[in-house]
Amino acid sequence: MAQDITIGRRAVLAGGAALASLVPASSLGAGGAFARAAGGTGATPMPPAGPYRRLGTLEVSAIGLGVQNMSRTYQTTIPSRPEMIRIIRSAFERGVTFFDAAEAYGPWEVERILGEAVQPIRDQVVIATKFGWNIDRETGRRLPGLNSRPDHIRAVVEAMLRRLRTDRIDLLYQHRVDPQVPIEDVAGIISELKAQGKVLHWGLCEMGLNTLRRAHAALPVSAVQSEYSMLWRGPEAEVLPLCAELGIGFVPWSPLGVGFLAGAIDERTAYADGDIRKNETRFAPDNIEANLALVALLRDWAVRKQVAPAQIALAWLLAQRPWIVPIPGTTQMAHMVENTAASDVQFTAAETAELNAAVAAIAIRGERLPPAVQVFSGVEARQKGQ
Repeated sequence: MAQDITIGRRAVLAGGAALASLVPASSLGAGGAFARAAGGTGATPMPPAGPYRRLGTLEVSAIGLGVQNMSRTYQTTIPSRPEMIRIIRSAFERGVTFFDAAEAYGPWEVERILGEAVQPIRDQVVIATKFGWNIDRETGRRLPGLNSRPDHIRAVVEAMLRRLRTDRIDLLYQHRVDPQVPIEDVAGIISELKAQGKVLHWGLCEMGLNTLRRAHAALPVSAVQSEYSMLWRGPEAEVLPLCAELGIGFVPWSPLGVGFLAGAIDERTAYADGDIRKNETRFAPDNIEANLALVALLRDWAVRKQVAPAQIALAWLLAQRPWIVPIPGTTQMAHMVENTAASDVQFTAAETAELNAAVAAIAIRGERLPPAVQVFSGVEARQKGQ
C-alpha cells in the first residue's frame, strides 16, 4: 500500500526540509535522464549504483516504490497522471528499480500508469504486480470474494502484460489466498507462466503460514508481502522467522503506517468518506493519542540523526533483516526523494538495539484494518484433493 501526505506535515525537521534542496534538477525537471536520452544520443538512462537487496534470487533496490495511490489517493482525490509518471521516472533516476502495483489498484489504472512510466527503462527495472481479487475481466467491477482459479489467473496475466506494456512480469503475487483453490494449483499455473517466460518470480501476500510452506514446496517463492512497520509488527512473531528459514524475501507494505509514522495523522485529522483510515481503530480518538508516542519517538531519533521521521521508520525496517525491502508510496515528488534517501541512514548495532527496545516499549492500541478487510489475511488455502 501507499501513503499520500502533505509536505508541511512531513517537513517536521530542518534536515528533512533541506533534503529538497539536494534534489538534482535532472530528477525534478521534464524527464531528467529520459530527456537527455531522447535528445539525440539514443542512450538508455541508467540508474545510480545500489544499494541493492535480494528477494530470494531476485535483486532489487533496497527501497522500492509503491504506486497504489497514483490512481486515487487515500483522500479520494485523483492525482495528475503526468506528475505520477514523472515521479516514477525520477525515482528510477535516484536508484529505485523496484515498482509495486496490482490489478486491483484502480482497478487496472495503476498498472497502466506504471507501464507507461517505465516503458523506456523496462529492462532495468523490476515490476511487481498482484492477482487474486474477484474482478470482472470485462468491466473491472469488484465481485464478491477472491478468485485464484488457474484459468482466471492465466487470463488476468495476459491483461496485465498489455496494461504494463511488457512481455513479462518480474514478480507476480497472489494478493490474498483464495481458500477455495489449493495453493498447489496456483503454483501449477505460475509454473506454466514461468515456462512461457511471462512470469519470472512469484510471491504471496498476507497468507497463512502453512499455505506459504506448501506454496514454497510446490514452486520456490521469492517474496512475501505483508503490512509491517513500527506501527504494526505482527510479522515478527512467525512470518519473518519462516521467511528466514525458507530463504524468502520480505516486502513490507504500508511501511510508514499509511502516513502515521511520517506525521500525517494525529488526533485532529478528519478523513474523507472512502478513506480506509477512517475505519481503522488504531486511529480512533480512544487510541490515537496513546499511539502518537511512536511518532514522538521517531521525531526524537530524527533530530538525533539529522534526518526526517519517515526516514527513521524506513531505515528501522532495513535494519531488521538484510532481505527486507520496504515499498513506501506517495504522490508527491518531495516525499519520494525523502523516502528513497532513507537507505542512506545507518544505525550502529547499539543504536538498533536501543531503538528496537524503545519501539517494543510502546503498546499500540487498536486494530490495523477494518474487520471486513482483516478477514482476508492469514487465510489458508484448502488442501489438494479436498
